[in-house]
Amino acid sequence: MSPALPPVQGGCLCGRVRYEARPEHREGYYCHCRMCQLAFGNTRAAYLNLRKDEVRWTGAEAPRFYQSSKFAQRGFCGHCGTPLTFEFLDSQRMDLSIGSLDDPAAFTPASHFAVESRIAPWHAEDGLPGERLDGFDGIMNRWREAYGPEVEAGLAAIQAQPHPER
Repeated sequence: MSPALPPVQGGCLCGRVRYEARPEHREGYYCHCRMCQLAFGNTRAAYLNLRKDEVRWTGAEAPRFYQSSKFAQRGFCGHCGTPLTFEFLDSQRMDLSIGSLDDPAAFTPASHFAVESRIAPWHAEDGLPGERLDGFDGIMNRWREAYGPEVEAGLAAIQAQPHPER
Protein backbone atom coordinates (compact mmCIF):
# COMPACT_ATOMS: atom_id res chain seq x y z
CA MET A 1 0.00 0.00 0.00
CA SER A 2 1.34 3.40 -0.95
CA PRO A 3 1.72 6.11 1.69
CA ALA A 4 -1.09 8.64 2.04
CA LEU A 5 -0.68 11.81 0.06
CA PRO A 6 -0.54 15.07 2.02
CA PRO A 7 -3.73 17.12 2.23
CA VAL A 8 -4.32 20.04 -0.12
CA GLN A 9 -5.99 23.35 0.60
CA GLY A 10 -8.05 25.70 -1.46
CA GLY A 11 -10.78 28.28 -1.43
CA CYS A 12 -12.46 31.16 -3.15
CA LEU A 13 -11.17 34.46 -4.51
CA CYS A 14 -12.14 36.51 -1.44
CA GLY A 15 -10.92 33.87 1.04
CA ARG A 16 -14.15 33.48 3.01
CA VAL A 17 -14.73 29.89 1.87
CA ARG A 18 -11.76 27.60 2.47
CA TYR A 19 -11.32 23.84 2.51
CA GLU A 20 -8.86 21.07 3.16
CA ALA A 21 -9.05 17.98 0.98
CA ARG A 22 -7.39 14.58 1.26
CA PRO A 23 -7.72 13.00 -2.19
CA GLU A 24 -6.00 9.67 -2.77
CA HIS A 25 -4.70 10.78 -6.18
CA ARG A 26 -3.44 13.84 -8.03
CA GLU A 27 -5.41 13.58 -11.29
CA GLY A 28 -8.28 15.70 -12.52
CA TYR A 29 -10.45 15.99 -15.60
CA TYR A 30 -12.00 18.58 -17.88
CA CYS A 31 -15.79 18.76 -18.16
CA HIS A 32 -17.08 20.29 -21.39
CA CYS A 33 -20.83 20.03 -20.70
CA ARG A 34 -22.80 23.18 -21.44
CA MET A 35 -23.86 23.56 -17.82
CA CYS A 36 -20.25 23.61 -16.58
CA GLN A 37 -19.37 26.07 -19.34
CA LEU A 38 -22.06 28.43 -18.06
CA ALA A 39 -21.32 27.85 -14.36
CA PHE A 40 -17.64 28.69 -14.91
CA GLY A 41 -18.07 31.26 -17.68
CA ASN A 42 -15.46 29.30 -19.61
CA THR A 43 -15.16 26.73 -22.39
CA ARG A 44 -14.67 23.95 -19.83
CA ALA A 45 -14.36 23.29 -16.12
CA ALA A 46 -11.43 21.49 -14.53
CA TYR A 47 -12.26 19.20 -11.61
CA LEU A 48 -10.81 16.83 -9.07
CA ASN A 49 -13.17 13.97 -8.19
CA LEU A 50 -13.05 12.64 -4.63
CA ARG A 51 -15.23 11.33 -1.82
CA LYS A 52 -17.28 13.92 0.06
CA ASP A 53 -15.79 12.71 3.33
CA GLU A 54 -12.33 13.69 2.01
CA VAL A 55 -13.28 17.40 2.11
CA ARG A 56 -13.53 19.58 5.20
CA TRP A 57 -14.71 23.20 5.01
CA THR A 58 -12.38 25.36 7.13
CA GLY A 59 -13.14 28.99 6.24
CA ALA A 60 -15.22 31.66 7.92
CA GLU A 61 -18.12 30.72 5.62
CA ALA A 62 -19.32 27.49 4.07
CA PRO A 63 -20.13 27.38 0.37
CA ARG A 64 -23.60 28.23 -0.84
CA PHE A 65 -25.29 25.81 -3.21
CA TYR A 66 -27.32 26.15 -6.37
CA GLN A 67 -29.39 23.14 -7.38
CA SER A 68 -28.53 23.16 -11.08
CA SER A 69 -30.78 20.20 -11.93
CA LYS A 70 -33.21 17.89 -10.18
CA PHE A 71 -30.31 15.63 -9.17
CA ALA A 72 -27.22 17.82 -8.81
CA GLN A 73 -25.94 20.94 -7.10
CA ARG A 74 -23.01 23.31 -7.47
CA GLY A 75 -21.17 24.96 -4.60
CA PHE A 76 -19.82 28.49 -4.82
CA CYS A 77 -18.79 31.40 -2.63
CA GLY A 78 -21.85 33.48 -1.83
CA HIS A 79 -19.72 36.64 -1.68
CA CYS A 80 -17.29 36.53 -4.63
CA GLY A 81 -18.99 33.83 -6.73
CA THR A 82 -16.02 31.48 -7.18
CA PRO A 83 -17.23 28.08 -8.48
CA LEU A 84 -16.06 25.44 -5.99
CA THR A 85 -17.93 22.16 -6.37
CA PHE A 86 -20.24 19.93 -8.36
CA GLU A 87 -22.05 16.94 -6.86
CA PHE A 88 -24.87 14.54 -7.55
CA LEU A 89 -27.25 14.72 -4.59
CA ASP A 90 -27.35 10.93 -4.19
CA SER A 91 -23.59 10.35 -4.47
CA GLN A 92 -20.82 9.76 -1.95
CA ARG A 93 -18.47 11.60 -4.34
CA MET A 94 -18.05 15.20 -5.45
CA ASP A 95 -15.89 17.36 -7.69
CA LEU A 96 -13.72 20.26 -6.49
CA SER A 97 -12.73 22.91 -9.00
CA ILE A 98 -9.03 22.67 -9.81
CA GLY A 99 -8.78 26.45 -10.05
CA SER A 100 -9.86 26.83 -6.41
CA LEU A 101 -6.88 24.80 -5.15
CA ASP A 102 -4.04 26.78 -3.62
CA ASP A 103 -1.65 24.77 -5.81
CA PRO A 104 -3.54 23.66 -8.92
CA ALA A 105 -0.24 22.67 -10.59
CA ALA A 106 0.01 19.75 -8.13
CA PHE A 107 -2.70 18.03 -10.20
CA THR A 108 -2.57 16.81 -13.77
CA PRO A 109 -5.43 16.40 -16.23
CA ALA A 110 -6.22 12.80 -17.15
CA SER A 111 -9.28 13.02 -19.43
CA HIS A 112 -12.04 15.05 -21.05
CA PHE A 113 -15.72 14.50 -20.23
CA ALA A 114 -18.83 15.46 -22.24
CA VAL A 115 -16.76 15.87 -25.39
CA GLU A 116 -19.94 16.17 -27.47
CA SER A 117 -20.23 19.73 -26.05
CA ARG A 118 -16.58 20.64 -26.51
CA ILE A 119 -16.15 24.00 -28.27
CA ALA A 120 -13.82 22.99 -31.10
CA PRO A 121 -12.10 26.35 -31.76
CA TRP A 122 -11.12 26.50 -28.08
CA HIS A 123 -9.82 22.94 -27.79
CA ALA A 124 -6.10 22.29 -28.09
CA GLU A 125 -5.48 18.60 -28.73
CA ASP A 126 -3.57 17.22 -25.77
CA GLY A 127 -3.74 13.48 -26.37
CA LEU A 128 -5.98 12.85 -23.36
CA PRO A 129 -8.89 10.43 -23.78
CA GLY A 130 -12.38 11.86 -24.13
CA GLU A 131 -15.75 10.44 -23.19
CA ARG A 132 -19.29 11.37 -24.07
CA LEU A 133 -21.84 12.11 -21.33
CA ASP A 134 -24.27 9.60 -22.82
CA GLY A 135 -21.60 6.90 -22.47
CA PHE A 136 -22.14 6.74 -18.69
CA ASP A 137 -25.16 4.63 -17.72
CA GLY A 138 -25.27 5.93 -14.14
CA ILE A 139 -25.42 9.55 -15.26
CA MET A 140 -27.92 8.83 -18.03
CA ASN A 141 -30.14 6.96 -15.55
CA ARG A 142 -30.19 10.05 -13.32
CA TRP A 143 -31.29 12.15 -16.29
CA ARG A 144 -34.03 9.67 -17.28
CA GLU A 145 -35.37 9.35 -13.73
CA ALA A 146 -35.47 13.14 -13.31
CA TYR A 147 -36.66 14.26 -16.77
CA GLY A 148 -38.22 11.23 -18.48
CA PRO A 149 -37.09 8.22 -20.49
CA GLU A 150 -36.61 10.09 -23.79
CA VAL A 151 -34.57 12.97 -22.35
CA GLU A 152 -31.61 14.35 -24.24
CA ALA A 153 -29.26 15.05 -21.35
CA GLY A 154 -28.14 18.64 -21.02
CA LEU A 155 -29.08 22.26 -20.61
CA ALA A 156 -32.16 22.17 -22.86
CA ALA A 157 -33.80 19.49 -20.69
CA ILE A 158 -33.28 21.56 -17.55
CA GLN A 159 -34.47 24.81 -19.10
CA ALA A 160 -37.66 23.13 -20.38
CA GLN A 161 -38.71 22.16 -16.83
CA PRO A 162 -39.98 24.41 -14.04
CA HIS A 163 -37.19 25.05 -11.55
CA PRO A 164 -37.80 26.28 -7.99
CA GLU A 165 -34.97 28.83 -8.15
CA ARG A 166 -35.85 30.37 -11.52
